[in-house]
Amino acid sequence: MADDNANVLWDVMIIGSGPSGWTSAIYAARADLKTLVFTGLEKGGLPGGQLMLTTEVENYPGFRDGIMGPELMDQMREQGLRFGTVLVEDDVTEVDFSKRPFTLKVGDEQYHGRAVIIATGASAIWLGLDSEKRLQGRGVSACATCDGFFFRNKDVVVVGGGDTAMEEATFLTRYASTVTVVHRRDELRASKIMQERARKNPKISFVWDSVVTDVLGEKGVEGVTLKNIKTGATHDIATHGLFVAIGHRPNTELFVGQVEMDPEGYIIQHDHTETNVPGVFAAGDVSDTRYRQAVTAAGDGCRAALDAEHFLTGDVALDWGTTDGAPAAMESVSH
Repeated sequence: MADDNANVLWDVMIIGSGPSGWTSAIYAARADLKTLVFTGLEKGGLPGGQLMLTTEVENYPGFRDGIMGPELMDQMREQGLRFGTVLVEDDVTEVDFSKRPFTLKVGDEQYHGRAVIIATGASAIWLGLDSEKRLQGRGVSACATCDGFFFRNKDVVVVGGGDTAMEEATFLTRYASTVTVVHRRDELRASKIMQERARKNPKISFVWDSVVTDVLGEKGVEGVTLKNIKTGATHDIATHGLFVAIGHRPNTELFVGQVEMDPEGYIIQHDHTETNVPGVFAAGDVSDTRYRQAVTAAGDGCRAALDAEHFLTGDVALDWGTTDGAPAAMESVSH
């Protein structure tokens, strides 16, 4: 069945429904721009972003006593809808930024818009264990800054050997009684200064040549099973939390060849939040290699919407009328 939203020329099309996507929608819709959000599906973009995997969020401003991650995202969604945002609750399968209006495809349906905000976020790289997935938000985390507070005076395990893992481990010593770093090699990949900082911290210890093969516990993390990759020997250690710090992967596969990215796949912001394609903007973790917080993603979403509004306000060169549901004018975009 055809989607009537495909017969509209949208002012702003937003791909993603995490904090950056919903904040972009709120600002764009309040500015009286025709705003369409592609929320994604569970099989793809995880509607609501990584906060849907989080239990209590205590560091988002405005919620003195904290708020559950899914509830926060639901409130953002409702706020966006209040101002007239329209939703396509599906995954974008193809994009074309080579000419304007820009085209986004969902299967056979095509959607056209004057500006696009990419807010597809980034995903933590997980170990791939069933038990890890089952206990996400219940002791398994990929963000010490987000969840470290909940492990005050408890024992935790950090998996990884790079700078991110050392940063997470060092940060967790503010709260945890002990931090055990599990690394699959016999030496760290982290920078020298980060290694020294971690090694000198009396709360941090290391388990070398080992991987986590299981996360123990039913309602919460109670321990992990470790396997020595050289000897094959396994043993369990008790812990209250497992922090996976083996990297993040930006959700940018859809945009390869369409916008400029760094070697890790993060979209490069050129002029404020604008990409190298005029009229296409990036917001949140999809372009953030450093902070990766809900509040910074929301701030970036605000910036992207304001940048898009400014772009559209100055965009008077074309007649943006429609004929039979299709854009009447197209303009090549130089990359």
